[in-house]
Amino acid sequence: MDSCVTAATARAQGYELFLCHVTYHQRTWRRELQAFRDIARFYHVPENRQLVAELPHLGRIGGSSLTDRTRPVLHSEPDGGSIPETYVPFRNTQLLAAAVAWAEVVGAGAVYFGANEVDYSGYPDCRGAYFRAYQILINLGTRPETHIRLVTPLLRLSKADIVRRGRELGAPLELSWSCYEREDQACGLCGSCRLRRQAFQEAGVPDPIPYVGGQPPTSPPAGRSPSAGEGPIAGGS
Repeated sequence: MDSCVTAATARAQGYELFLCHVTYHQRTWRRELQAFRDIARFYHVPENRQLVAELPHLGRIGGSSLTDRTRPVLHSEPDGGSIPETYVPFRNTQLLAAAVAWAEVVGAGAVYFGANEVDYSGYPDCRGAYFRAYQILINLGTRPETHIRLVTPLLRLSKADIVRRGRELGAPLELSWSCYEREDQACGLCGSCRLRRQAFQEAGVPDPIPYVGGQPPTSPPAGRSPSAGEGPIAGGS
């Protein structure tokens, strides 16, 4: 959902969209890829402006319930101050590396990334300080004539405000996917589902995606990072 609204934001700010999606052996990679393709079609982004990058080594490394099928996705909140089991070690650094490399090749002026620092689980790679450091890395690691801004337009918004912004911009929220566990219907129990459902309730609008049982629990978890498949979005000027 965050990447869907981020794409809508980049488009509203005058950028031509180049959409990047990353698969890394996460549980719901097929459904997330479908969401990416559906959103690309909605915005009439041709295939030559779509990139699906693959990072299968993250699945082999494991260390997360999103990539290691032997570890359950917990339906309870983590202990205060602890990083949840859904954290994928150093994931966003590698997602952004793929997007920045592509952005430099196509001459994009910005990489938009749908991270959120308000409703998140304390993931270290979702903080404002992390993205400020990454901007320095981009400046140092690209050609002298390359100028790419790393833009995180949702960083300081609540999840409910993200829903509101998406509706204001006409983002196809019904095409997005957030569930960590299932690909047919959202489970309604994982932290991502509960936080998404709560956001729609707080925004005063129904969530358009299907849930198992139709009415999942709505008590919000402590927060989360962007959904597992919500990769970076490169914008060409």
